[in-house]
Amino acid sequence: MITIMRTTTTTMLTEPGLHLLLAWTSPSLPIGGYTYSHGLETAVDSGRVRRWGDLVDYVDAVIARGGGWVDAVLLAQAMRVAEDEVAFDEIADLAAAFRASSETALESRQQGAAFLSVVRKAWPHPALDAYAARRGSWAHAHATVFALAAASHGVDETAAVHGFLHATAANLVSAGVRLVPLGQTDGQLAMAELARRIGPIAAAAQACALDELGTATPVLELCSFHHETLYTRLFRS
Repeated sequence: MITIMRTTTTTMLTEPGLHLLLAWTSPSLPIGGYTYSHGLETAVDSGRVRRWGDLVDYVDAVIARGGGWVDAVLLAQAMRVAEDEVAFDEIADLAAAFRASSETALESRQQGAAFLSVVRKAWPHPALDAYAARRGSWAHAHATVFALAAASHGVDETAAVHGFLHATAANLVSAGVRLVPLGQTDGQLAMAELARRIGPIAAAAQACALDELGTATPVLELCSFHHETLYTRLFRS
């Protein structure tokens, strides 16, 4: 006999909020996420990542201790102060600077600028217009622009952090499937394993204070540095 376990989950995510989150984390949103690998291309080139299990370990490092972790913490913090322009801009500045290499900085900033442009046109809000006006040509980190859009449109913080982490993981798995290369089933096995890890990571990110934020991924940073001088490159980071 097969026993089906059922659990009840309470969420504040409304149906409109769900649709927004699905749209903003979709690979079809034209922000160029598919062009970046966050140093993964170097790891594949050097033989560090050869199987789907290796890919899971790499992506887990990104979202649990690396750039993805930083983004998740700052996203949560930014959503909490979205109505305070001074406090929000301080987090936006930190997010724009919190990258170890020029390529991963470009990855965050290019996607942030593209996200801001698209969302202001498709899902306009005065808070987004005010942010764009006062920040001008300053760097826009993807995580904090995402946070402002989510807070302005009433998307639940927990759902936003989960969605952002999932999108980060999915983008890197997609890059890994193309780079190794892996079969589509291996890609889904990787996503299934990462999905089990995202919940605890998201909860930890929401509980992390700004003065406790840091990274511990020297191998990822070295992969990013070396990517700048790879003989051939398919991705921009």
